[in-house]
Amino acid sequence: VQLQASGGGLVQAGGSLRLSCAASGRPFDSLAMGWFRQPPGKEREFVGAVRYSDGPTYYADSVKDRFTISRDNSKSTAYLQMDSLKPEDTAVYYCAADLGGSGSPTLADYDYWGQGTLVTVSS
Repeated sequence: VQLQASGGGLVQAGGSLRLSCAASGRPFDSLAMGWFRQPPGKEREFVGAVRYSDGPTYYADSVKDRFTISRDNSKSTAYLQMDSLKPEDTAVYYCAADLGGSGSPTLADYDYWGQGTLVTVSS
């Protein structure tokens, strides 16, 4: 499975960005897709995930009600819509694919990773 993340950039606090993650190499609707982020000098952390097919979504408490994960199985693409961005959301954002389809919050459960895209939120 190959994953290509895109959409990062510089945005002011309160603004919005949408990240995309295009997948190839395996039937997309069989994959759970997760989003993680790694702030500067910190460990990678779970942001959210969507289960396989059109399954439910899960979010970290820090982004709940501000971020929305969706998927378009016809385009083999997952999205992370980020609204009301805060400076503490600054990080490299990664998408990941879980062959098990569960949408786990655990990094080790993900089998494939994209290359990361930088999101910088200025105050």
